[in-house]
Amino acid sequence: IAPYDVREQNVKNRYQPPSMEHYLGTDEFGRDVFSRVVIGSRVSLMVGMVSITAAMIFGVLLGAYSGFKGGWIDQVLTKIIDSLMSFPSLILGILVVSALGPGIRNAIIAIAIAFIPRFARVARGPSIVLKENEFIMASRACGATDLRVLFHHILPNLVGEIVVMGSLWVSTAIIIEASLSFLGLGVQPPTPSWGMMIKAGVDEIQIAPWLAVFPGLAVSLAVLAFNLLGDGLRDLLDPKLLK
Repeated sequence: IAPYDVREQNVKNRYQPPSMEHYLGTDEFGRDVFSRVVIGSRVSLMVGMVSITAAMIFGVLLGAYSGFKGGWIDQVLTKIIDSLMSFPSLILGILVVSALGPGIRNAIIAIAIAFIPRFARVARGPSIVLKENEFIMASRACGATDLRVLFHHILPNLVGEIVVMGSLWVSTAIIIEASLSFLGLGVQPPTPSWGMMIKAGVDEIQIAPWLAVFPGLAVSLAVLAFNLLGDGLRDLLDPKLLK
């Protein structure tokens, strides 16, 4: 739905305000802002969803295994998780991407690492409770291995809560991606990104406020949408609310 090539420059049309020809105006190079916001959504949403999916897989497995096994394994993993969670997600993401270097792939890795301990914490608590249930004890009494119990009994009972938290945390991941790009640590030019567009717009806020306003509005709407999705999934999947 992008009407223009996001890399097409036309200096004669630079800093054009929103109009029927350019719905959200043009930037300092005459590029269509609407097209860049649309294409930038693919990058921001992809980074947010891929990073959270990766964090969900590794974090849930780590937390569920830690809670299920208990003992010294749980103690060691819990201390590691607590240490990582002492850093805010954004700060931890900045530290990781600063070490790895800027770029989309490294931004995904950084955000995933920032959220792995959070998913692990969410999965660990219910796993400790579930392993004491009678159906788990019966399964182990029948000779089920730890892996079978974990994948056939523990993890399926965590799906609802994990999916809800994942949908909510996608919005946070989008904000972190925008922040990394704003700081020059995320997506690099010429690939459009909401955070990078906001950074460029802030520098020109007095002469072309639409350059920062519309990408910022896109971030806000995406965050609102995923928060509403998370609330809807919680209402749908929470057995307490269903009763």
